[in-house]
Amino acid sequence: MRGLKLLSCLTVLFVLFGAAPALEPALAQQAQQAEGEPGGPVAGNVPGGSLGNSSDSEMWRAIRKGGQFGVSIPDQQSAVMVQSEGDLWRLVRNGPIMVYGGAAILGMFVLLGIFYLFRGRIRVEHGMSGRTIERFNGFERAIHWMVAVSFILLAVTGANHLWGKYTLLPILGPEIFATFSLWAKYAHNFLAFPFMIGIVVMFVMWVVYNIPNKYDLIWLSKAGGLFTKGSHPPSKRFNAGQKLIFWSVVLGGLSLSLSGIAMLFPFQTDMWAKTFGVLQSIGFNVPDPASVTPMMEMQLSTLWHVVVSVVMIAIILAHIYIGSMGMEGAFDAMGSGQVDVNWAREHHDLWVKEVEEAETGNPPTQAQPAE
Repeated sequence: MRGLKLLSCLTVLFVLFGAAPALEPALAQQAQQAEGEPGGPVAGNVPGGSLGNSSDSEMWRAIRKGGQFGVSIPDQQSAVMVQSEGDLWRLVRNGPIMVYGGAAILGMFVLLGIFYLFRGRIRVEHGMSGRTIERFNGFERAIHWMVAVSFILLAVTGANHLWGKYTLLPILGPEIFATFSLWAKYAHNFLAFPFMIGIVVMFVMWVVYNIPNKYDLIWLSKAGGLFTKGSHPPSKRFNAGQKLIFWSVVLGGLSLSLSGIAMLFPFQTDMWAKTFGVLQSIGFNVPDPASVTPMMEMQLSTLWHVVVSVVMIAIILAHIYIGSMGMEGAFDAMGSGQVDVNWAREHHDLWVKEVEEAETGNPPTQAQPAE
């Protein structure tokens, strides 16, 4: 036991005194630098002068600004060690977009609930006549439902991407939530294509009926009669409210499609740089197009995609309400395609006249109240 202790003491002494000669030059150099002698370090250097004459604060400042330090692999984006715009992207996405986006959707539910409590279901004032008129044919209804179903599923899966971590994860648990999110991602990616195709077909099919006319101003001035009984402003096949829905879906869907394509095929588009170029040419103070990097293109596309999605979800909620429980007889238009004549005359009287004139060649008959 005494021999073991003696051996340990000798080993320690050997390391200390044996390594001392090797350490003396380095210690002496540091002592001279500390005394301010020539060859001292620049302020900010790490101990040992490993950065030479460069300041570590300058180096990290360059990195925070996206300074590139060449890489040998094809993906040159890997040369960016710190992309500071990512901090701003995260703050905007997880801050205002999540908070105000959630408030917009929940607020629409509240508004529709209040509207239902005070207005109730909008009834056909003369009652159902028992006679019907074709509102939409089978092809039109098929396209409508393709767009509607794909949009709802896209909205649900997209909402999971934004809010699922804070809402579903605590309920489902990590394993189930991870599986659900994986399949939700696949569904979101592939359902985008029938949605985009449907938007194009819908535009071609209905754009001629959604061009604004003088009757739209009358409809808007009376709010479509939604808030007052007995008020039925004149309207052709689509009233002003439906035209607003149509153009919101077409233009919003186009915007979602473009930003979605940018995310489906990352770093392959430069839409934001081109957009800033156009805006800059007409006098808007926007970022220089040349400064928009591929990473910034992706960040802007994701933020824009979420903002437009939230706005469209709020609009479509109102559309779903009016087309189902909010108005008697409205669902039949996209259900069977046949609507009651009295309903059609109350909400689209000019269109009914056009249809009856086309079918008979004679002036249309007057609306008949139900017995």
